[in-house]
Amino acid sequence: MHLMGFLSNLRACLEGTFKGGRHAAGSDAEANAADSYDLFFELRTLQIATNFFSDLNQLGHGGFGPVFKGLMPNGQEVAVKKLSVDSRQGLREFINEVKLLLKIQHKNLVTLLGCCAEGPEKMLVYEYLPNKSLDYFLFDKMKSASLDWTMRFRIVTGVARGLLYLHEEAPERIIHRDIKASNILLDEQLNPKISDFGLARLFPGEDTHVNTFRISGTHGYMAPEYAMHGYLSVKTDVFSFGVLVLEIVSGRKNHDSRHGAEKADLLSYTWTLYQDRKALEVVDSSLIKCNRDEAAMCIQLGLLCCQQSIADRPDMNSVHLMLSSESFTLPKPGKPAIQGRIGRWTTTSTTAFTNTNTNTNTNTNTNASSSSNTGISKISGGNSFVEDYSRNSISYSSIDEGR
Repeated sequence: MHLMGFLSNLRACLEGTFKGGRHAAGSDAEANAADSYDLFFELRTLQIATNFFSDLNQLGHGGFGPVFKGLMPNGQEVAVKKLSVDSRQGLREFINEVKLLLKIQHKNLVTLLGCCAEGPEKMLVYEYLPNKSLDYFLFDKMKSASLDWTMRFRIVTGVARGLLYLHEEAPERIIHRDIKASNILLDEQLNPKISDFGLARLFPGEDTHVNTFRISGTHGYMAPEYAMHGYLSVKTDVFSFGVLVLEIVSGRKNHDSRHGAEKADLLSYTWTLYQDRKALEVVDSSLIKCNRDEAAMCIQLGLLCCQQSIADRPDMNSVHLMLSSESFTLPKPGKPAIQGRIGRWTTTSTTAFTNTNTNTNTNTNTNASSSSNTGISKISGGNSFVEDYSRNSISYSSIDEGR
């Protein structure tokens, strides 16, 4: 697609988004159009802001390209996601991420400030969050000490709120598809913000799930029915959230061979401890103080979210209720999806601060017929709008354990 066609397409999409999106209330069409054009940053401005994308300004590198810290002329700090020229994220994925982030606004979601599209360059400009991503702290023995239990529980709750918004409160249902520690950014007070919507899927209308042949996500976090059969629903994010919760409680990656064969897979090991009534043994030993009741609840919640049965996993509304209610009694979790968690086929996805890979899992229960609170009630096969957005081809990639 030529540059002018690209820009016209993108501007048209953005203007349409504003008319029905987060800035529409209390403004007229003329203001909306002006706002949409204000979202475009000039390449020269971003070059100067990032010292011409200097290595010293680089925050990290993901599957779609590097991310740089920038200082705008008005003194505002930003994070510039510079898509590689040969990136697998094409025009559709780029427009998808811009449109999604303009439609949504929540304190636990990263804020998109604008974009740039000049020549072969495509960039996204986000708010800058000084404390990088959750994995930067969580999986470092020295830095993890700064995450006390109160902060960890607040991060769990914040991520749950962000996902609840995406699944049930946003203008249209959104499935993130890549919930993981490196995609949870932290602000000055270490409050969590879900980032990286390049792989997100928009579910228009009443569609609750879709079957797809192209799988994108990250090793260790992917729900088995999606990884193996392409069955995508809100429960895909719920599964990933469950794995993330166990990582936050334990302070370790979801798969780490350094712990030995018995303990390498965090989900499997936690399930074994839970069955033996020793679940609290998985709690991070570096935590000086820990609310044992909250920790036990988080472990049980993580297992509930990772159950092999899709229908038995809670939706994010139930998850939020479990986390916020002192009188809520959690049900007993069933067997988690621990089969086939180490796979050969992987897909690389973008993240603001680290490289990532995916894992394949197995699940025997992919029944689309369930009760109304499961979030899975209708098959939406072949929906062109859904199928066209944010899909990546499977490729070989080295496995980075637990990332």
